[in-house]
Amino acid sequence: MTANAQPTADNPVVYIVDDDASIRAALEDLLASIGLKALAFGSTREFLAHPLADAPGCLILDVRMPGQSGMDFHRQMAGQGIELPVIFITGHGDIAMGVEAMKNGAIEFLAKPFREQSLLDAIHSGIEKDRARRSSAAHAAALQARWAALSPGEQEVVRYVVQGWLNKQIAAQLSVSEVTVKVRRAHAMRKMQAGSLAELVRIAGQLGL
Repeated sequence: MTANAQPTADNPVVYIVDDDASIRAALEDLLASIGLKALAFGSTREFLAHPLADAPGCLILDVRMPGQSGMDFHRQMAGQGIELPVIFITGHGDIAMGVEAMKNGAIEFLAKPFREQSLLDAIHSGIEKDRARRSSAAHAAALQARWAALSPGEQEVVRYVVQGWLNKQIAAQLSVSEVTVKVRRAHAMRKMQAGSLAELVRIAGQLGL
């Protein structure tokens, strides 16, 4: 494995998995020339042995390698919790292989020799796709944390409120006073950072309530 710099949360990283050292070196040089950080590996085993950086990125994956092939690894990535966008490169590909790769979620399938710009376009697309995924995941985690901060009583009230129940109906259902419902509702909206009922309903929808 080699790296031209250490990636950070604000600095994208491109992973390269190819058994050809000359290809790895050429790709690292290409990425360095445009200021992108790279981590290069000679096999999927080496790649798995290295922790993923907390940064947006993508994976350039050779199709055929000794040991586990890139195609086989790609099929197993989701099960291993690896959500990086994949760009395949190959000197032995065919149309059927490319179609399969794209059906399995790859963002590009490039046959060697390929245009550098085609690869760079795919890399930028992959990084932006991963950046959006990470942002969405962070937002979902923040909403879950807000929901977890609610008391059981506040969660109960929210579930009824987002279904359109009136305070007095909720009070009767929960056998509490209407004032208690109003207090719980106000606390819940503050903790959920919802400025209106419509916003609370939207947040509840995102949480799957």
